[in-house]
Amino acid sequence: MNQLIEKLTGMAPLTDQIIATDILVRAKAEIKNYALAITETATQEIRNLLTQQLDEAIDFHEQISNYMISKNFYNPYDTNKQLQMDLKNAEAVLKLTQGK
Repeated sequence: MNQLIEKLTGMAPLTDQIIATDILVRAKAEIKNYALAITETATQEIRNLLTQQLDEAIDFHEQISNYMISKNFYNPYDTNKQLQMDLKNAEAVLKLTQGK
């Protein structure tokens, strides 16, 4: 994001967190989609291929989760702290969308 825009919007410290959160959400969706596809597959060959891709998606999810935990962007073991962080992020997004 442009540094001037980051400063004007107050989003500078949240930029990495927002990007990482988006990646994490997409990684979770990818895992769900592969799992569903495996159950709908008719051949073992395709099932094996999808299982391999599912394993890779799970590994990637672990990597992005560990990154976010290390940066204190994600608190999966402290739901109260994570909820407060989610509320703060939602308020920041609402302020951006409302032009305030």
